[in-house]
Amino acid sequence: MGTTLLVETKPVCLPPKKSFLARLGPGLITGASDDDPSGIGTYSQAGAQYGFGLLWTMVLSLPLMASIQEVSARIGRITGRGIAGNIRRHYSGWLLYPVMFLLVLANTINLGADIGAMGDALALLVGGPALLYAALFAVACVVMQVFASYPRCSKVLKWLTLVLFSYVATVFFVHVPWGQALRGTIMPAVKFDGKYLSMFIAILGTTISPYLFFWQASQETEEIRQSPEEQPLKVAPEQAREQFSRIRFDTYFGMAVSNVVAFFIILSAAVTLHAHGVTEIETSSQAAEALRPLAGRLTFTLFALGIVGTGLLAVPVLAGSAAYAVGEALKWPTGLDRKPLDAKGFYGVLTAATLLGLAINFPAVQKHIHLSPVQALFWAAVVNGVVAVPIMVVMMLMCHNKKIMGQYTRISKTLRTMGWLATAVMAAAAVGMFVTWKH
Repeated sequence: MGTTLLVETKPVCLPPKKSFLARLGPGLITGASDDDPSGIGTYSQAGAQYGFGLLWTMVLSLPLMASIQEVSARIGRITGRGIAGNIRRHYSGWLLYPVMFLLVLANTINLGADIGAMGDALALLVGGPALLYAALFAVACVVMQVFASYPRCSKVLKWLTLVLFSYVATVFFVHVPWGQALRGTIMPAVKFDGKYLSMFIAILGTTISPYLFFWQASQETEEIRQSPEEQPLKVAPEQAREQFSRIRFDTYFGMAVSNVVAFFIILSAAVTLHAHGVTEIETSSQAAEALRPLAGRLTFTLFALGIVGTGLLAVPVLAGSAAYAVGEALKWPTGLDRKPLDAKGFYGVLTAATLLGLAINFPAVQKHIHLSPVQALFWAAVVNGVVAVPIMVVMMLMCHNKKIMGQYTRISKTLRTMGWLATAVMAAAAVGMFVTWKH
């Protein structure tokens, strides 16, 4: 008689199916943080200067930004490491450290612009010292990230995305010639002059920014650490189908929300500011102030509250992405799920970036560095435009590197095409930025 061998098999651990809201996370927060106060300023400028003439850019940029963000999310979920961590392990330090430095520099300047805009917006609403409000906002953001648990911090950021819809609401309190708006959306009237091209490049740079890549990839690694049943897909391939589906849904939903809101910001500026001959807007708070006599108190209030709310969402993302980049590059413990004493370097970078950003708003500092917040924001856009291209190239190359991605080097033809197209468009924008420098 033969003998029967009983082999004990380990059950496959699959994460439970998630509800609609539970499937939204890193992609939604990343997309929403793209509509930060400095971005609102750029979109308001576009609507004020060109009316409906740049609405089409939101249609163009959506598939490009969604594709490259999906790539960044896949890298984080497959490897269990962020962008900087993967560059450190598989590429030269000559690439890693300059990129890390420029990212932190651009993020710090962007933080300064956003924190200042939040203080100005609250001062417009309730009166009082804008600089004090800016300081309180900066401290509140640091305290939330350092001392709140990751699930709580993530939940707060997710619910803050609802404030974006204040910009959708503003449009319904003013008259909109929807026929003209539709033509501006689907029939681009491109102007080949320096000023128009400069604004187009500014919109692209605002919409597709390096800090978004680092943040979303690192948030995927945070999600893995927070769920005992989830693992990097290189070691848990049975989870791949569900996770890729979630990433695609979360990312495309988040980027769609981002671009829809940006569309309505441009539209509201077009039908109020541009229609009344107001074409020179430099910041989001200036846009809000200009709206008050033109569109009424309610529209102004919604717009200004949106600046505060989006700032509370964007400041943690900007500071956090800088901290992830430095921490991963220097092999420090990273993550908002860690206790402050267990990740001192990570939280130190996060705090320093936020407070340095705040410092840019002090008159004494501005006098010393000979740079106003508006000028600083211009230079942040320049740095972002320069840094985005090599990072996007490396991310696309990572997708085909078996040492990094294991068995997941094959991506869909559509994602590959759109990812490289986004990279090419950003490269062209970077060249165009220098060509149109004087504007």
